[in-house]
Amino acid sequence: MATHSSYSAATLRGDLFGGLTAGIVALPLALAFGVASGAGAAAGLYGAIALGLVAALFGGTRVQISGPTGPMTVVFASAIAALGGSFEMALAVVLVGGVLQIALGLLKVGGLVRYIPYPVISGFMSGIGVIIILLQLAPLMGAAPSPSPLQALAKLPDTLAELNLHALALGLMTFAIVWFTPMRISRYLPSPLLALCLCTLAAVLLEWQVPVIGDIPTGLPELHLPHFSLVQWSLIFTLGLTLALLGTIDSLLTSLVADSITRTRHKPNKELIGQGLGNVLCSFIGGLPGAGATMRTVVNVNAGGRTRLSGMVHALFLLALLLGLGPLAAQIPLAVLAGILVKVGLDILDYRLLKRISGTPKPEVIIMLSVFALTVLVDLVIAVGVGVVLAMGLVTWRMAKTAHIHLEDDELLDVPNDPEHPGVRLVRLSGPLFFGSMAEMLDRMDKVDQVLDTHDIVLDCRGVDYMDLTAVFAIEDMLQKLQHKKLRPRLLLDDDALRQRLLALQSAVFTEQTLCMSVEQVLDGCCTSDERISKP
Repeated sequence: MATHSSYSAATLRGDLFGGLTAGIVALPLALAFGVASGAGAAAGLYGAIALGLVAALFGGTRVQISGPTGPMTVVFASAIAALGGSFEMALAVVLVGGVLQIALGLLKVGGLVRYIPYPVISGFMSGIGVIIILLQLAPLMGAAPSPSPLQALAKLPDTLAELNLHALALGLMTFAIVWFTPMRISRYLPSPLLALCLCTLAAVLLEWQVPVIGDIPTGLPELHLPHFSLVQWSLIFTLGLTLALLGTIDSLLTSLVADSITRTRHKPNKELIGQGLGNVLCSFIGGLPGAGATMRTVVNVNAGGRTRLSGMVHALFLLALLLGLGPLAAQIPLAVLAGILVKVGLDILDYRLLKRISGTPKPEVIIMLSVFALTVLVDLVIAVGVGVVLAMGLVTWRMAKTAHIHLEDDELLDVPNDPEHPGVRLVRLSGPLFFGSMAEMLDRMDKVDQVLDTHDIVLDCRGVDYMDLTAVFAIEDMLQKLQHKKLRPRLLLDDDALRQRLLALQSAVFTEQTLCMSVEQVLDGCCTSDERISKP
């Protein structure tokens, strides 16, 4: 990660080229998202400029490119529809979402994203790569783009029927330039930008009829005041919360992808504050809400972007187009952008895990493939949510396997066989006792009821390193059940903090007599010798 002291001319050049290339890629997407939202193409451009600039200045991921994204656009379009077509009330939703993002950052919620397991991140990254490739198939062949990867696959026969050979030639030329340009040239002029200039110039000089970006809105945005209605407040807040959570997940996942590519570490809470501030500004200028954009961020990095200046250049480039330089970008063929993005899609695939998939444990592979499939076929956020749940389930299962109930020949152990103190039984527990391991323990303890000569039950918990509330309540129910059967249960502990925690519950079974801190206390109530208990 570049610092002020190490900032060089090469870093500056990379930031300029990276931001410029990302801005060119972001332009048609911003316009398309604006149209799709129902707010107009200009709203998409305003959102890309405002959020892109503010998030780059105040965010916590130096190479992140922010702007309107598909999921955020869908929620904003839903807000306009749900609020009777009122654009000002929809902007109130954006304002609420931005404020909530700032609050999440201040509450340090962003750090939770670092607990997402690598198989989930891997599946997400590879899924994003495949989505990018599928979505660019139609523009690469000169046909109208599809809004989703599934629709892109379904329309593939129609796309082939509408094949524009000139567009395909431009796309393949672009891809070839990006792929084969030597590093010694890319170091000074990034290959995506080189391909963009050369292939656009070729299309203009040869007068090929191919789809281009087209007209770009001009002029600064007007000031808008978000409108709140007490009648609709519940709906506005709910939609705002949805925007905040979606933007948070989207942005932080993009930050993780950026970290993986650049081998750096982002500041998640700072990123949330920057994203929130940007969305608040969008609400006052009539811009679309947005988040960190994975595809544009990867384009930025691949073109040389290394610091937050690249994100600022991206936003300022879009602002320059808005102020009158639009005709310069209007003639860029969409097939040229598609050629650049196909290379981006290939680069973002997680080859690190794909190359080692045969040697990776099957549960992790299943998680990765599940996230990959859901990312491509369903939804990015749902994919990550399912992946995290699967990973948590795997961890729970593995932890449960470390909990043991030590029995001999599946029978409870006799402590001393003293005629005056018959039927003393010992159960040794070890490992973590929590919701995942209690079912097996309760099943094994049911055997106690079948032992007719048992009078005292000693649960040796000195080997237990963790006990959650589920385990505490399960043990309480078990002790009550044993007492109901005229048995005398005791717990042998070596953790005074745990003993005080159990006593604080004020349970009828967790008492000074049943919670013992030494073998002597246990034996005082049931036997006279401690030879069989003292061995841990």
